[in-house]
Amino acid sequence: MRHWTFAWAIGCASAALAAMAWLWPWTRMPVITFLSYGMAALGLSVLMRAGQVSFGHAMYALIAGYGTAFTVRAFPGADALVALAAGVSSAVVLGVVVAAFVSRYRGIFFGMLNLGISMVFYSLAGKLYTWTGGTDGLRFERPPLLGMTLDRGEFEWGMMLLALASAVLLGWAVQRYFRSSAGQIAAAIRVNETRLEYIGLSARAAMVEAYVLSSALVGVGGAMLALAQGLMTPEGGYWLRSGEYVFIAILGGAGHAIGAFLGAAVFELILLMGAVYFTNIWQIVLGATLLAVIFFAPSGLVGRFRQFRQGRAARAVNHE
Repeated sequence: MRHWTFAWAIGCASAALAAMAWLWPWTRMPVITFLSYGMAALGLSVLMRAGQVSFGHAMYALIAGYGTAFTVRAFPGADALVALAAGVSSAVVLGVVVAAFVSRYRGIFFGMLNLGISMVFYSLAGKLYTWTGGTDGLRFERPPLLGMTLDRGEFEWGMMLLALASAVLLGWAVQRYFRSSAGQIAAAIRVNETRLEYIGLSARAAMVEAYVLSSALVGVGGAMLALAQGLMTPEGGYWLRSGEYVFIAILGGAGHAIGAFLGAAVFELILLMGAVYFTNIWQIVLGATLLAVIFFAPSGLVGRFRQFRQGRAARAVNHE
């Protein structure tokens, strides 16, 4: 019954987002942005389940975004879904290569190694002007979507629906991964990696699998946002963007796949409210929010909700 209730809640939330985007077209890009950030933070949540935090995962959004842009520019008339698949594939290929050696490390060494690699790609994107457009970025024409040539408003609407469907599907898939044997092995790395090796399971293989899955999820978010904007810049791979993904993952909590999207929604809401009411101090608002989460909800919004639900269940049993 609980699963059906949760599915009903997700369906209602998705319908509400679609209705909002239909009634107020200006909300389509913010919704696409928050869903893209949520999918990227979902990738960080996969690593956080294994007790690892990457400070450079925005490089996969960078590679996927440029892979998408290159595909659209090199193959005029290519469908947006083809460009999206090409961008995500490029992120996965890079993820496989990087995972081959970063999977050896843990803790701060894991995080800083990812940061160092990401800054190399960020610097290359800014300096290879002929290929990437340098700091100005790489613009590309709006591609057809499902074989249809759309104007700007229709394309944003289509991309919003695509991002929403992708978020629901990927969230479901990652939650299934968390409950699978592979996900449980990855979670065991955080608890006791040595004991995991003693019973004949490879912690490194589990880390490689989690890392590649994480790179694919971040790649989907980066490619989706690049398609919607029609522009890819090196800023998409800067360390601040990686920090935003980590912030969102911590804010939402890694206990459930929905946490990444809850964190992304709150993050985007803070940015929008900050642009209106806290123009000069919106960074302070973000910092205060993160501090509040660390002190009062260290397991994120999802963890806090679970604690509340367990407490209510316990009180109900005591009353009986």
